[in-house]
Amino acid sequence: MMLASGKMVGFVPTTDYHQARAFYEGKLEFDFVSLDQYALVVSVGGHRIRIAKVPNFTPLEGTILGWEVNNIRSIVTWLRERSVSLEKYPFVEDRQGIWTTPTGDQVAWFKDPDGNILSVSQHHS
Repeated sequence: MMLASGKMVGFVPTTDYHQARAFYEGKLEFDFVSLDQYALVVSVGGHRIRIAKVPNFTPLEGTILGWEVNNIRSIVTWLRERSVSLEKYPFVEDRQGIWTTPTGDQVAWFKDPDGNILSVSQHHS
Protein backbone atom coordinates (compact mmCIF):
# COMPACT_ATOMS: atom_id res chain seq x y z
CA MET A 1 0.00 0.00 0.00
CA MET A 2 1.46 3.34 -1.05
CA LEU A 3 0.25 5.33 1.98
CA ALA A 4 1.93 2.93 4.41
CA SER A 5 5.30 4.48 3.56
CA GLY A 6 4.10 7.97 4.50
CA LYS A 7 3.65 9.57 7.90
CA MET A 8 0.29 10.56 9.28
CA VAL A 9 -0.37 14.30 9.66
CA GLY A 10 -3.15 15.45 11.97
CA PHE A 11 -5.18 18.62 11.38
CA VAL A 12 -6.69 20.57 14.25
CA PRO A 13 -8.62 23.87 14.09
CA THR A 14 -7.91 26.77 16.43
CA THR A 15 -9.08 30.34 16.84
CA ASP A 16 -5.93 31.43 18.70
CA TYR A 17 -2.37 30.35 17.85
CA HIS A 18 -1.00 31.69 21.15
CA GLN A 19 -3.36 29.56 23.28
CA ALA A 20 -2.89 26.52 21.04
CA ARG A 21 0.89 26.77 21.21
CA ALA A 22 0.83 27.22 25.00
CA PHE A 23 -1.26 24.04 25.27
CA TYR A 24 0.37 21.71 22.72
CA GLU A 25 3.97 22.84 23.27
CA GLY A 26 3.75 24.06 26.86
CA LYS A 27 1.41 21.58 28.54
CA LEU A 28 1.66 18.51 26.31
CA GLU A 29 5.37 19.08 25.56
CA PHE A 30 5.07 18.56 21.80
CA ASP A 31 7.97 19.90 19.74
CA PHE A 32 7.45 23.23 17.98
CA VAL A 33 8.15 22.99 14.23
CA SER A 34 6.87 26.20 12.69
CA LEU A 35 4.29 28.97 12.72
CA ASP A 36 3.20 30.93 9.67
CA GLN A 37 0.02 32.49 8.32
CA TYR A 38 -1.38 29.05 7.49
CA ALA A 39 -0.69 26.88 10.53
CA LEU A 40 1.10 26.22 13.77
CA VAL A 41 2.94 22.93 13.29
CA VAL A 42 4.02 20.70 16.17
CA SER A 43 5.59 17.25 16.21
CA VAL A 44 4.96 14.32 18.54
CA GLY A 45 6.18 10.75 18.21
CA GLY A 46 7.55 11.43 14.74
CA HIS A 47 4.20 12.72 13.48
CA ARG A 48 3.15 16.27 12.76
CA ILE A 49 0.01 18.10 13.73
CA ARG A 50 -1.01 21.16 11.73
CA ILE A 51 -3.05 23.49 13.91
CA ALA A 52 -4.83 25.78 11.45
CA LYS A 53 -6.38 29.09 12.42
CA VAL A 54 -10.04 29.44 11.53
CA PRO A 55 -12.29 32.41 12.29
CA ASN A 56 -15.13 30.39 13.78
CA PHE A 57 -15.87 26.75 14.30
CA THR A 58 -17.83 24.41 16.51
CA PRO A 59 -15.72 21.58 17.98
CA LEU A 60 -16.72 18.05 17.03
CA GLU A 61 -18.65 16.08 19.62
CA GLY A 62 -16.18 13.21 19.37
CA THR A 63 -12.45 12.71 19.63
CA ILE A 64 -10.40 14.61 17.04
CA LEU A 65 -6.97 13.17 18.01
CA GLY A 66 -5.92 10.30 20.23
CA TRP A 67 -2.78 8.60 21.45
CA GLU A 68 -2.34 4.94 22.30
CA VAL A 69 -0.18 4.69 25.42
CA ASN A 70 1.37 1.88 27.45
CA ASN A 71 0.40 3.15 30.91
CA ILE A 72 -2.75 5.27 30.88
CA ARG A 73 -2.73 5.85 34.64
CA SER A 74 0.71 7.44 34.57
CA ILE A 75 -0.28 9.58 31.57
CA VAL A 76 -3.46 10.76 33.34
CA THR A 77 -1.37 11.71 36.38
CA TRP A 78 1.12 13.50 34.10
CA LEU A 79 -1.73 15.44 32.42
CA ARG A 80 -3.18 16.50 35.76
CA GLU A 81 0.26 17.67 36.94
CA ARG A 82 0.22 20.01 33.94
CA SER A 83 -3.26 21.33 34.84
CA VAL A 84 -4.96 19.47 32.00
CA SER A 85 -8.46 18.53 33.19
CA LEU A 86 -10.02 15.26 32.15
CA GLU A 87 -13.52 15.28 30.75
CA LYS A 88 -16.21 13.73 32.91
CA TYR A 89 -18.82 11.57 31.21
CA PRO A 90 -21.74 9.78 32.91
CA PHE A 91 -20.48 6.33 31.89
CA VAL A 92 -17.01 6.87 33.40
CA GLU A 93 -16.94 5.47 36.92
CA ASP A 94 -13.19 5.44 37.58
CA ARG A 95 -12.05 8.05 40.12
CA GLN A 96 -9.18 9.05 37.83
CA GLY A 97 -11.58 9.64 34.94
CA ILE A 98 -10.54 6.56 32.99
CA TRP A 99 -13.25 4.52 31.29
CA THR A 100 -12.73 0.76 30.98
CA THR A 101 -14.59 -0.76 28.06
CA PRO A 102 -16.29 -4.16 28.30
CA THR A 103 -13.26 -5.64 26.47
CA GLY A 104 -10.76 -4.14 28.92
CA ASP A 105 -9.52 -1.20 26.84
CA GLN A 106 -9.12 2.03 28.80
CA VAL A 107 -9.74 5.59 27.59
CA ALA A 108 -9.52 9.09 29.07
CA TRP A 109 -10.54 12.32 27.34
CA PHE A 110 -9.46 15.94 27.65
CA LYS A 111 -9.89 19.14 25.62
CA ASP A 112 -7.56 21.68 24.10
CA PRO A 113 -8.26 25.43 24.60
CA ASP A 114 -10.59 25.45 21.57
CA GLY A 115 -12.73 22.61 22.91
CA ASN A 116 -11.35 19.93 20.58
CA ILE A 117 -11.65 16.55 22.30
CA LEU A 118 -8.40 14.58 22.60
CA SER A 119 -7.89 11.15 24.14
CA VAL A 120 -5.36 8.72 25.48
CA SER A 121 -6.07 5.00 25.40
CA GLN A 122 -4.51 1.77 26.54
CA HIS A 123 -5.65 -1.31 24.68
CA HIS A 124 -6.13 -4.70 26.25
CA SER A 125 -4.24 -7.37 24.32
